[in-house]
Amino acid sequence: MAADKASATPEKPRLQARKQPLQARSAATVGVILEAAARILEERGLTGLNTNLVAQRAGVSIGSLYQYFPGKEALLAALIRDARAGLLEAVQQICAQGGLLSTQLRVLIRAAVHHQLHRPQLMRHLEYAELMLPLDQETAALNDALLNALQDLLVAHAVQEADVTARDLIAISRGMIDSAGLAGESDAAALENRVWRAVSGYLYRFRQDQSPPFVSC
Repeated sequence: MAADKASATPEKPRLQARKQPLQARSAATVGVILEAAARILEERGLTGLNTNLVAQRAGVSIGSLYQYFPGKEALLAALIRDARAGLLEAVQQICAQGGLLSTQLRVLIRAAVHHQLHRPQLMRHLEYAELMLPLDQETAALNDALLNALQDLLVAHAVQEADVTARDLIAISRGMIDSAGLAGESDAAALENRVWRAVSGYLYRFRQDQSPPFVSC
C-alpha cells in the first residue's frame, strides 16, 4: 500500500538548473535559450512552450539545453527569477538614492510599470506560470525584500507607521499594475500617472486626517 501511495504522488517539477554557466560562452548560451523561451511564450503561450521548440529556436541541440534546464518548468522558473531579480535590483537602487520622497516614489512606480508592460504578453504568461510552480518560498522572500526596501525609504524620510504605509503602497501599486497587465494595457505613461494619483491620494488623505503616517515628503 505504501508503495502504491508513493507511486501515486505526483513528482514535483525540477526547477533548478542542472549546472550554472561558469564561462562567458556558456552564459551566452543560457541567455540565448532563455530568450528563445521568452519569445515562444509571447507567440504561443504556456501550452505552446516545449524544450524541443526552444532548442530549435535557440539554435542549440536538445542535449545542450538539457545540460542547463531539466525541463519546461525549469525554463519558466529561470525566466521568472530573472524578471524578479531585475525588479528587485531596480527597487533597491531607487530606494538607496537621495532626493525628495515624492520623486523617489514616482520613479519606483515607473520601474514597476516598466517591469509589467515592457513585454506585457511575456509577463502575463509568467504570472500564470507562477501559480503553477512551487515557488512560494521564493515569492515570500521577494515580497519581504521589496517591503523592506520601501519601508527603509519611508523611515529615511521620517515617515510614521512606515511598515503599514509601505504595505499599503505596495498593495495599491501592485493591484493596479497587475490588473492593467491582465487587461492587456500597453500605455505605460498613462498607467504610471494613474498609479501615482492613487498613491499620492492615499498619502494626501493621511495628511488631511491630521494623523499622517509621515512627517515630510
